[in-house]
This record gives sequence, C-alpha cells and structure tokens, in this order.
Amino acid sequence: MTIARILIIAGSDSGGGAGIQADIRTVTMLGGHPMTAIAAITAQNTLGVTAVHPVPADMVIAQIDAVAADIGVDAVKIGMIGSAATADAVAERLAAMGEVPIVFDPVMVASSGSVLADADTVAAFGRLMRIATVVTPNAPELAALTGLPVADFAQAGRAGLKLFETFGCAVLAKGGHLPPMIRNGRPMLGDILIHDGAAVEYWNDRIETRNSHGTGCTLASGIATGLGQGMALQLAVDRARDYLRAALAAAPGLGAGHGPMGHALGGVPFDAMTGLA
Repeated sequence: MTIARILIIAGSDSGGGAGIQADIRTVTMLGGHPMTAIAAITAQNTLGVTAVHPVPADMVIAQIDAVAADIGVDAVKIGMIGSAATADAVAERLAAMGEVPIVFDPVMVASSGSVLADADTVAAFGRLMRIATVVTPNAPELAALTGLPVADFAQAGRAGLKLFETFGCAVLAKGGHLPPMIRNGRPMLGDILIHDGAAVEYWNDRIETRNSHGTGCTLASGIATGLGQGMALQLAVDRARDYLRAALAAAPGLGAGHGPMGHALGGVPFDAMTGLA
C-alpha cells in the first residue's frame, strides 16, 4: 500500500483547533500520512493565545531531517514558522529537497487576533515564497506581504497577482476576511487562485459560525495532501476547499470563542467502517 507522506512544519495549538493538530487531522482524513516538524509551541484555547515558545531552528531542521531520511516526503505544508532564523533555515533545507511540492500558509495572526509572527519573521517569508508551489494568504496577510490595500475582492486579486509576479509561486488569495459580494442575488465570499497565467475564482455562500479556528491550516494541509497524492494544483484546491466547508458545517461547538471545526465531519470513521455507527 502506498500513501502520500506529508511533512507539516508548523506550530502546536494546545487547544487542538489549529496548527499541527488541525493539520494532522486534515491529512489523515484526506488519506495521507502526516509527519511533523514543530516550529513553535503555543498555549491557547478558543479565546486566544496566552504564550508562544519558538522551537530553536536547529531542532526544527533536525525534525525535518529525521523524517525525510527514513520515511521520505511527497509534499510539505508550512504554517506558523516561529522565527526569522527558522524561516531562513527551513527555506534552505527544503530547497535542497528538489521538486517536492510546498504549500506555504503565511500565518501572522490567529483567529483570536493574537500575533504569531513578528516583523523580522514576516520579512523572512520571501525566502519561503520563492520555493513554494502555492502560497495561501488571507486578506490581511496579502496586505502585509505586498503593501497594497486589500479591502475587497478586486484588491485581493491584484495583491495576489503581485505575489505571483514577484515570487513565481501560485497564489490562493482567500477572501474570508472580506465583505461578501452579491452574486446571483445572494451574499457570497470569494477566493482566487492565480497560477500558470490563469486566475480561477471560487464563490460560496458564507457559513455562519463562530467555530472557524484553524481554517487556514486545514485548507493548506488539504492542498498539500492532494499535491502529495499527485493531484494537479487546481484539483487539490477544489477538494481542500470542499473538505474545509464540510468541516466548518460539522463544527462541534466547543469553547466560548472561536471554536474548532469538525474535522471528522460529525462521525466516527472507524465505527462507520466496522458497522458500529
């Protein structure tokens, strides 16, 4: 049996809603094998982040080397990176891997508003974008990375195009933080995928929920899993977006703030397989 081996380089979320925890569940649910290099440890819950401890860069690289040397890597997902030194070290190490697909989610701020990347770390993101297959910024991240205003869908598209032209990576510009647009008589949210000289728009009804913690992590890990399984980029994005929306709709409603999504989609997969459900 072959299985896609997905290396996740990201921070740990003690509340289980985002970061490494969301990544592992996503990769597993989509049929991959998740491996991890933890770049930061956070103390957080649905109300916010109370402490952050970056893991030293040499330890992050040691984790990468351990799994790459033995198990192998079919795709990489990068999330919270911890520090500028770690961003530089990871970029150098991954560049040496060759043609492995890389999905970079440029995490800067948690759903609760807590800052997860300082100015030096954000400045180092350029090295990661230059080696990435696709980058998945939301509107505030697009604005920070490009210096352009990103207050509506058109501006998100222009900022995404600037990243594409500057760094040579595909860009999935996410519109979840933007005001809805009226399409077909309904308020809808849009994302835009810019790659290979093409722009693909995605439009969906907003899912009204406070339980949206870990959406960016889940989407990026879903895309990485698809790429590791040999999917073309657009198909990997299509499936990851569908899974994300299903997980949002199945959120269990935990905590008093931005709660976790329902990565198991409201069921117990093992019980369903054995007939116990």
